[in-house]
Amino acid sequence: MSVNVRSQRVCESAFLAYLYSRRLDNDAEARHLWHTVFCQVPQLSNRKPMLPAKAALSALIMTSMSSKSLETRLIPWGEICAFNIHGLDAPFEAVVLNGTSGEGQLRARGLVDCELQKEYTFIIQAHDCGSGPRGTEGKKSHKAVVHIQVDDVNEFAPVFREPLYRAAVTEGKIYDSILQVEATDQDCSPQYSQICNYQITTTNSPFAIDRNGNIRNTEKLSYDGQQHYEIQVTAWDCGQKRALHPVPVHIEVKPVCRPGWQGLNKRVDYEPGTGSKQLFPKMHLETCGEPLSSVRTTVELQTSHIGKGCDRETYSEKSLQKLCGASSGSTDLLPAPSAATNWTASLLSDNGRDSDLIFRFDGHQAAKIPDWVVPQNLTDQFTIATWMKHGPSPGLRAEKETLLCNSDKTEMNRHHYSLYVHNCRLVFLLRRDFIQADAFRPAEFHWKLDQICDKEWHYYVINVEFPAVTLFVDGVTYDPYLVTDDWPIHPSQIDVQLTVGACWQGGEVTKPRFTQYFRGSLSGLTIRPGKIESQKVISCLQACKEGLDINSLESLDKSIKFHFNPAQSILVMEAEDLQNINTAVRKVSYINSRQFPTP
Repeated sequence: MSVNVRSQRVCESAFLAYLYSRRLDNDAEARHLWHTVFCQVPQLSNRKPMLPAKAALSALIMTSMSSKSLETRLIPWGEICAFNIHGLDAPFEAVVLNGTSGEGQLRARGLVDCELQKEYTFIIQAHDCGSGPRGTEGKKSHKAVVHIQVDDVNEFAPVFREPLYRAAVTEGKIYDSILQVEATDQDCSPQYSQICNYQITTTNSPFAIDRNGNIRNTEKLSYDGQQHYEIQVTAWDCGQKRALHPVPVHIEVKPVCRPGWQGLNKRVDYEPGTGSKQLFPKMHLETCGEPLSSVRTTVELQTSHIGKGCDRETYSEKSLQKLCGASSGSTDLLPAPSAATNWTASLLSDNGRDSDLIFRFDGHQAAKIPDWVVPQNLTDQFTIATWMKHGPSPGLRAEKETLLCNSDKTEMNRHHYSLYVHNCRLVFLLRRDFIQADAFRPAEFHWKLDQICDKEWHYYVINVEFPAVTLFVDGVTYDPYLVTDDWPIHPSQIDVQLTVGACWQGGEVTKPRFTQYFRGSLSGLTIRPGKIESQKVISCLQACKEGLDINSLESLDKSIKFHFNPAQSILVMEAEDLQNINTAVRKVSYINSRQFPTP
């Protein structure tokens, strides 16, 4: 190492300093410093040793391990006996090697470490041996300032500030900087303590890194292709020393934010007898940071794959009426074909899930009901009920599609009462006899409902308490949107014909025939003269054994508004707070009380 020592003044005597230092890595003598100082003085001590006023000695420890000297002249009297160092915690000492010549040595008392202290400044002063007994009249030189700078060696490797780095990106985007990694170096000099380069050591990764540690993607990432990447990054300092351990970087790829419900289970397994089961335990509404004023969501149980639309007890219509406490006197207009009930033999039928038959009408089939089955006079009170599955009618101008019709058997073409569908509207026609009333009376009742043409099974009940007519669909009451009046029918001796699936036209044509054919499916078509059915019984007849429920209803936030349909197959929830609606939706559950639920 080389040492530079400077003085500002040359005196009469010579003060020659040799500075020598050596640093050896992994050596017990490493980082020790030696300085040799020469002073020549005369034999008399009448004058004190002279170091130059404001003198400065400067030493620079470098890896070249060479030395330089400085000559300083002192007044030539006396002998040098000591060098004293003045400075707090200065790890150096000065010893006299030759008092006559003034040679001395400045050396470190221990290790000198640049990382602990880069430079030292202290005062050195020379003492002569004095002229009196035992040298009591010794003199001191002026004080000289010594500056020592400790050079650095590249002994430390870069170390990353974090043991692991994580970041997330959105698929389909190119980022200028995904995240920044940072390494540090404990060496003391800028050359060895600064980080000059970073490198990704993982091969074939779609990422790059710059000299500042910024990681970017070099291609667009796909959530479907790969959702997570792990890469290794290393660092070099400016002395080309590499980090001993690379740092792992985990990058998560997130899908593009799409507003809507997230976390929906594609499949829910339900075991019989387990009560209610949550359907959406992890679902939430993603708004992608957009504000919202309110949320309204509908949960609907889709059961179109099951017989008449939901899981019910496997009882026949007649048995179910008995269980529900329905009034007696009900007549089944679509019974299973037998010797006594053979009018359904020509109809197309399916074996239903239960013991009931499902009859399909394709616009070409109809059945005449024998006269003895239903009385001619239904009175002012009666009930018509049926299961119906119906879709939109073909053609721009659809014809009437008759479910049930009571018309003149011959001569004329008067419809006394009928139930039909026209342009997805359900219409009930009731023409009273002239002898019962001689005035305009309500004759046609119209309902426009989505259920009529949604191709799903629904339970329809018409309660007639003339002149009032009430419609129930799946247990829910609906008022007609239109009621038209008509004159009563004039009395005659013409018999009437009750038909299912079309209307019988016995007069005003060359050949009597069916008209206004029905296209759809019917099951459990009944008529009950003389009495209407209660809403409780109607609800029981169409009730499902499965449905939607809310777990811990009492814990539901009071701001949540919710409504079930009677069958509990539809649940509507409303809220103004996103967190509340998310919590409420997670409480929605499914329940099926049947011992053997239908898959």
